[in-house]
Amino acid sequence: MARKFDPATLDLEEKLVTLNRVSKTVKGGRVARFTALMVVGDRNGHVGYGLGKSAEVPDAIRKAVEDAKKNMVEVAVVGTTIPHEIIGHYGAGRVLLKPAPSGTGIIAGGTVRAVLEMAGITNIRAKCLRSTNPTNVVKATFTALKELRTVEDVAAVRGLDAAQVKA
Repeated sequence: MARKFDPATLDLEEKLVTLNRVSKTVKGGRVARFTALMVVGDRNGHVGYGLGKSAEVPDAIRKAVEDAKKNMVEVAVVGTTIPHEIIGHYGAGRVLLKPAPSGTGIIAGGTVRAVLEMAGITNIRAKCLRSTNPTNVVKATFTALKELRTVEDVAAVRGLDAAQVKA
């Protein structure tokens, strides 16, 4: 379940997912710009992503971090993994996330790995099923993480005890 929290109160770490140089051809020649995709998180169930664009790399990264702090979500974590298997969708991107026992580690590609590390998930299996575009993969991963629900969340919605939901 989504809960409100203030990103300013969290001790956030930043991770660069991808940095892309793009150019636009204009009348006088080419204009080069940079786009940065950043993930921020506290490694304790809070994570966000942001996209920043600028003519200079540091400005693009700064803008991406500011955007990421506005797009923070709380992730349902059970121990060191996720509560259940899920597929996240965004555009052509599909990301499969599977819980794993303790000691497995993060078995995932670099883009998904960055998001999961910042969220504080340490035992999980992940697979990109269609598009490998970093932006779509990050957004698909976030879609999956937002839809995760623990047994306690389901019990609260149904008005039951957690033990009754498990049975």
